[in-house]
Amino acid sequence: MKQLIGKDLRLAHRIYLVLAALFICSLVVSNLIFQKFFFWNPFGWFRFEISVGLLPYPITFLITDLVSEVYGRRKANDLVLAGIAASIFSLGIIYVADVVPAIPESAIQDGVFTSVFGATTLAVISSMMAYLFAQYVDIQIYHFWKKLTKGKMLWLRNNLSTFFSQFVDTMTVLLLLCYAGILPWDKFWPLLGAGFLFKVLIALFDTPLLYAGVFIFKKRFQLEQAQEIQID
Repeated sequence: MKQLIGKDLRLAHRIYLVLAALFICSLVVSNLIFQKFFFWNPFGWFRFEISVGLLPYPITFLITDLVSEVYGRRKANDLVLAGIAASIFSLGIIYVADVVPAIPESAIQDGVFTSVFGATTLAVISSMMAYLFAQYVDIQIYHFWKKLTKGKMLWLRNNLSTFFSQFVDTMTVLLLLCYAGILPWDKFWPLLGAGFLFKVLIALFDTPLLYAGVFIFKKRFQLEQAQEIQID
């Protein structure tokens, strides 16, 4: 651990707060928009059928990997707990908004609001359970490979941890949603395959972003191989 002081410490704190804000925003938004599904056929031979909630979700794993690499395991775990707290708080807000009756002049009436956000509570609970497990797996695998490779081969620990944790997350949340009746069981395997493959592609694409982020941190704070920043 490298102990920072003065301006460097304040800057490291600010960057961590920005990363935490992006992480929490991505997580909460993914839970709010998950009910819309779309298809994507970038290669012409495979049709992705995925929830729009998957679009911001991979950002959370990129951020936890970056925080794990630069700030250490404990600060990455702090992000996970903050994300859970934010999700629970958003549930409370949505519940109150759904319960209060709409006035006749309201642009959005109760029926429309409930149809859009009515399944959010169950979805967030399902997502949180899957998310907790997946993020825990991601952080543990990431640091296992970081220790094993002595801080080298960043691409390996980033992709191995993300691939496995994303599969765990996708499978768990789909099992819960199908069991609850939100999704039909005949959609389980197609959505699992498409969702996991989509996340794998995103993980491969975000590897250069992780390298760029780590490079910037190491250069700005003069970090050695596998060295982490201590900000508290």
